[in-house]
Amino acid sequence: MTKYSIIIPVYNVEKYIRNCLDSVFSQTDKDFEVIVVNDGTKDNSMDIVKKYDVKIINQKNQGLSAARNRGVKEAVGDYLIFLDSDDYWEKNILKELSKSLKNNPDLVRFQIKQVDENDNSMCYNEEGFKGLAGEEAFSKIVKYHFVENAWAYCIKRKYWLENKFQFAKGRIHEDFGLIPLVIIKATKVNSIEYVGYNYFQRSNSIMNNGDYEKTKRKVEDFYQHYLYLRDEINKTNLDKQVFMSFIANSLIIKI
Repeated sequence: MTKYSIIIPVYNVEKYIRNCLDSVFSQTDKDFEVIVVNDGTKDNSMDIVKKYDVKIINQKNQGLSAARNRGVKEAVGDYLIFLDSDDYWEKNILKELSKSLKNNPDLVRFQIKQVDENDNSMCYNEEGFKGLAGEEAFSKIVKYHFVENAWAYCIKRKYWLENKFQFAKGRIHEDFGLIPLVIIKATKVNSIEYVGYNYFQRSNSIMNNGDYEKTKRKVEDFYQHYLYLRDEINKTNLDKQVFMSFIANSLIIKI
C-alpha cells in the first residue's frame, strides 16, 4: 500500500516544475506516488515532467480546483498531499510526516517558509500539537500565518472521501472555500513544527495579479466561499464560534 499520494497540478510552469519535482524525488522517505495533472498547459512543462516517474493525467484547462479534484480521484495512497508546481519541499518532509502518523490522524499540519524571486525568505515558527479534535485544532491553527492553504496539510484519503470533500470548480480562493471545513471536521489532528514547505511567491501569479477586473472576481469568489462555509458549518453540531469569526474576518480583510 502506498503511503502518500502527491498531487501536482501543472499549467505553464516550465521555469519551476523541475525544481518542484526534484524536491519530491530527493525525499528520504520514498513511499509515495506522484500524480501530475496536466491542466492543458501550453508551454514545455510536460516535456520536463515526462522525464520523471510520475502518473500523468491530461485534461483540458479547467483550473486548479478541477485539477486537484481529478488528482484525488486517481490517488491510491493512504494520505493526500497537495503540492503547487512552483513550490518545493525540504528533503525530510515526508520522513517527518511519517513520524506523526503513528496515532492515525485525519490531518497533519506542517510549517511553511515563504520565498521569493530575489531569494528573500521568511519562516514562521509555530508551535505544534498532537491528537487534538478538529475544533480545538482549528482554534490553534487559526493563529498560524497560513491557515487555509491546502499545501500545508497531509490529509487521510479515507477521511477526504468519506466527507466527499471537493474544491469548488471555476473559482479562485478554492483553499479558503474548503480547507477550514477539512480541519474542523477532523476527529484527530496533529501539527508538526518541521518547516518543510517552500512557498514560492511569483510576482505574476494568480493571487498577485493587480488587474482590477480580476481583483473584483477574487472578492466575489471569496464571498461565495464564505457563504458555503457558513452554511456547511451550520449543518454540524461543532462549536462554531472560532470558525465563524475566522471566515468573517477573512472576508472583511479580503474586501
